[in-house]
Amino acid sequence: MEYITTVLVKNGLIVAFLVTGLLMLVAEYLSKILTNKKIPGSAIAIFSGLVLAYFAGVATGGSKGIADIKVLSGFELMGGAMFRDFTIVSTAMGVSFGIIKKTGLAGVVSLLVGVILSFFAGAMIAIALGYQDAASITTIGAGACTFVVGPVTGTAVGAASDVVAISIAAGVVKSILVTIGTPLIARFIGLNSPQSAMIYGGLMGTTSGVAAGLGATDPKLVPYGAMTATFYTGLGCLLCPSALFLLVKVFFA
Repeated sequence: MEYITTVLVKNGLIVAFLVTGLLMLVAEYLSKILTNKKIPGSAIAIFSGLVLAYFAGVATGGSKGIADIKVLSGFELMGGAMFRDFTIVSTAMGVSFGIIKKTGLAGVVSLLVGVILSFFAGAMIAIALGYQDAASITTIGAGACTFVVGPVTGTAVGAASDVVAISIAAGVVKSILVTIGTPLIARFIGLNSPQSAMIYGGLMGTTSGVAAGLGATDPKLVPYGAMTATFYTGLGCLLCPSALFLLVKVFFA
């Protein structure tokens, strides 16, 4: 048993990919059997991963979720910034720049509208929760954009760690909702072309949610939606801790 444990630890990244693959396989099966694929398998997999990470953290008392379990330590690398950024960049490989040009002004406007609407929706929730300082309101508002923009903004404006955690939670909830909701509303909003996918990605912004949702809708649309969603994250990281923070500060000095 000790030998097996040693082998698994030494090949941690391979084990992490294997476990993830098995989890996705089970999630796809549950999606087909229990929901007739109305809820994408990717959404079930994401939710299951969050639940497993929570219980692993409770069981081990650590801070790295499932990576705190010795034989699953490879998840620390797999779930780190390097693979996250690699995955985001790789989504652009299937994009046709000719189609991107056709989207034009609509794509730019969707990015601005998406960031600003999400930010102010999150800010209103922060105020409703009783937060009155500009740093906290801005951080939670940024988290409503994506779970990447939230902590980046929180660090920049000096928000408390518990507020940063709330911003990440807000982004994760948004990602799951977009993942589940995209295939359900796609036909009603005309989400059936690269142009509409780019505008949708610009409005929603959460790269993981948009990619998973479009994957369940039409895999060919994933690179286009993920492309503008990635730009959305960059734009959010630029606007939230600067212009939008200063705007909130005018009302909540």
